[in-house]
Amino acid sequence: MPSPSRPPGSGGGGAARPPPVARLLADVPDSVALHHDLTTAAAGTVVRTIRDATGIVSAGEAPLVNDCACCALREDLVPELLRLADAGLTRLAVVELWDSVEPKAMAEVVVAGGLRLTSVITAVDPALLLPYLANGDDLAEVGLAAAATDRRTVADTFARQLEYAPVLAVASSEQADDEDRALLAQLHPTARRVPIDALDVTDGEARGTDWFAPTRPPATGWTPPGWEADPIHTTNAAPPRGGGSPDVATSGAGGIDGAGTAADAGAGADDPGADPAEAGAGGAEPRSGRTGSALVDAAFAGFDVEAAAAAQHPACALLPAEADEAGVGTLVWHRRRPFHPERLYAALEDLTCAAARSRGRFWLADRPDTLLHWDAAGGALCVESAGPWLASLPDAAWDMVPPVRRAAAALDWHPEHGDCCQHLVFTSPGLDREGLELLLESCLLTDAEYAAGPAAWKRLPPAFDSLLEV
Repeated sequence: MPSPSRPPGSGGGGAARPPPVARLLADVPDSVALHHDLTTAAAGTVVRTIRDATGIVSAGEAPLVNDCACCALREDLVPELLRLADAGLTRLAVVELWDSVEPKAMAEVVVAGGLRLTSVITAVDPALLLPYLANGDDLAEVGLAAAATDRRTVADTFARQLEYAPVLAVASSEQADDEDRALLAQLHPTARRVPIDALDVTDGEARGTDWFAPTRPPATGWTPPGWEADPIHTTNAAPPRGGGSPDVATSGAGGIDGAGTAADAGAGADDPGADPAEAGAGGAEPRSGRTGSALVDAAFAGFDVEAAAAAQHPACALLPAEADEAGVGTLVWHRRRPFHPERLYAALEDLTCAAARSRGRFWLADRPDTLLHWDAAGGALCVESAGPWLASLPDAAWDMVPPVRRAAAALDWHPEHGDCCQHLVFTSPGLDREGLELLLESCLLTDAEYAAGPAAWKRLPPAFDSLLEV
């Protein structure tokens, strides 16, 4: 995820460039980084800068679109990437995302624009995971809202930015300990982790202003350590078009070192087997001993936007498995009985504060046909409908369901309830597994309530109507 800090040229006091982006620019000839600074959104514009390994190449402004800074970024980003592709001089375009911009949306915009996305990379300092996940401030409170209607929090935005990327560029950090590294591994166990020595870029590049620093610990629940930790910046990379277009990579800045995408363009970049550190003409020479580095390999590894979206969808998400290491635990709770709406609603605060991060899908008795999404971080919970359970659909409708969704349901199919189930995952240091399981079990229908059947379930008090905006 892009963590908050201002890049060079943004007028923010010359904060340092994110180390992974700087390393890509140094290691890949004919590479550039695009960044849109949204701090001027209140004045009606966003500031775009393009830089290479030597510094700023160009800068400009783009007007807001529909009073939304992210909309302005979308409108401006693809034309700039296409311009670079058409010029035929850029081998890799790194899209360095601003603070609260989520890589999923930008990755999909880039691909829809006809460019080839080669990777999404999030740079992260493990010592900052707990402070960020504990930060329940609204983005608007810390000046990071993308629009007047933006109701996201720092914690939930950070979590999505972290979990979307298949590659994590992990910064070295003296503050990080085994617990921090175990937390990172359990939050995103399928990610490829590439170690990045943040101090091995250039003097002064490793650190900068951290706008996501938590302003207060959560009122209840676990209390994360490391509130005074000095964070490291984040990075993201974006994608290219087909033959002759630059590779595009997206990256962010801040405690997490970015999310990004990469594409392929420029002289000598048409050969899919070419060494990305050698393709292209001109540009900065790669550093000695760094050509073909793990980070460069990751930046050109390829990225499937549809598969990434499916991996985040609550019906077929690749959720973490059970784990217990270095004081960090992950509980996977799976049941085949619906929740009683009132009892679950009464327990929401305790459940939300029981872990640094929790997510998954759940089944409410009064809405037996609706798959509900659970997404909690920073002491705040988002609950939303994710459509129907497949078991509730007529056979004729199954042909319209994506194959990945049908496959996920088949792997978890029950002869009586189909894919209807509780599948929630809680990850946190000091996780109280026994207490959490007891609380969750108490929210399920009792034997008598369950025996009454779906018709009776639907008559239970609709406690979640306000959360689901019904």
